[in-house]
Amino acid sequence: MRSIQRSLSLRIWHAARDIALAWGRIFYLAAMVWVLLLSPSTYRWQSLRPILQRMYKDTASILLGFTILAALICLVITRIVVVTAISYGLSRYALEMVIRVLVLELIPLTAALFVAMRCTIPNATELALIRQSGEWGARQSRGEALMRLEVLPRVISGLYACVTLAALSCVVALVTAYIGVYGFTLAGLPGYTRMFGHVFNPSVTLVFVLKTWLSSWAVAIIPVATGLYAHRTHRQMRPGEELSGLARMFAVLLMIELASLMGNYY
Repeated sequence: MRSIQRSLSLRIWHAARDIALAWGRIFYLAAMVWVLLLSPSTYRWQSLRPILQRMYKDTASILLGFTILAALICLVITRIVVVTAISYGLSRYALEMVIRVLVLELIPLTAALFVAMRCTIPNATELALIRQSGEWGARQSRGEALMRLEVLPRVISGLYACVTLAALSCVVALVTAYIGVYGFTLAGLPGYTRMFGHVFNPSVTLVFVLKTWLSSWAVAIIPVATGLYAHRTHRQMRPGEELSGLARMFAVLLMIELASLMGNYY
């Protein structure tokens, strides 16, 4: 019995230690990124060029596909909400419900998950492979600033892609919602702008901006930190470590979403 209790306590201790270590590395990487962003040497062309190249590469490759996906999602949800509201005699609230569901809640979260799956998780895998192959240590021994040349471009590109897709998809959602309700006419534009101003009051706008910004940082930092600082046994990542990183990212996104809901509706 004592051996079972000792084994259980040891497992709990190791699990708590691994969780604390993982979160500590995430915060360390975030602090390192901020230090590099505030450093003037980062904005010299030699250091700025890989950042700009990575930003263009990651964002341009997913821009068209996500725009089409966002337009289809917005059309379907707009139609569902409008038809449901009309059937219950709530047609005057249909458009406001669409804007709240799409722009405030669904679009930023969808953009963050899309960027994570298409950009930041593959970038984290690239970093893990670089460390696993020994290239990281060889280049570091030659004096290369790998945090500035390899890590910072991937983090900034994930942040930039997430914010860009969120802003673009919000515009697509607004246009799609208007067309879905009013059609191809400008007759409903005055009422639509008044409703939009009513929904996006200063407090809601602040919550929306903070939600998008924090979600972008979570998507940009957590997968990269998982790939960069992952434990390795026999030159391989420990089983389940990638899934642990994804679980931490999803947990942070869920907490941000819950906090935004409380800020908007409580």
